[in-house]
Amino acid sequence: MNNPFEVLGLKGLATPDEIRSAYRTLARKCHPDMITDPAEKEAAQTRMVALNLAYEEALRLASPRTGVNTVTPELSSAESILMAQRAMAKDNPEGALRSLVRCEKRDGEWYYMQGKVLMAMEEYDSAHQSFREAVRLDPDNNVFRAGALAAAVAQQKAQKLPGKVKKVFKHLVRR
Repeated sequence: MNNPFEVLGLKGLATPDEIRSAYRTLARKCHPDMITDPAEKEAAQTRMVALNLAYEEALRLASPRTGVNTVTPELSSAESILMAQRAMAKDNPEGALRSLVRCEKRDGEWYYMQGKVLMAMEEYDSAHQSFREAVRLDPDNNVFRAGALAAAVAQQKAQKLPGKVKKVFKHLVRR
């Protein structure tokens, strides 16, 4: 099957709302009920089937996953980073982390994004490890190095008494 996002005329990954909008626009243009010529109607029917399949697949890829036995397809590093950025823009670091986990071939950019997500979740130790892995993969990237430094500073602040008190209060609030 072709990339469902491309079939819908979308560049890269998209949100469920963008997918629905693109689907509706294309469905209005090529729906077989709008065509009277039998030959054209058959071609429109084939196009509509492909459009419906692409719509369902794109929604499945763009929707958040729940449940233990959910099978998620592997994403490229760029796709998982894009999805994570969109989740972060919606203040959803947990969703961003779920998007990143769907990528098996991880590069420096991937580890850097994971570090940013973990920083947002205030998981400074893990964020520092992610940034360090990004630096290991691309030692000349100063942005990665800055992320590692920021995580190290955040780690140190979290180890001081005000940071520990803040962590305890957050833990109590979550209950």
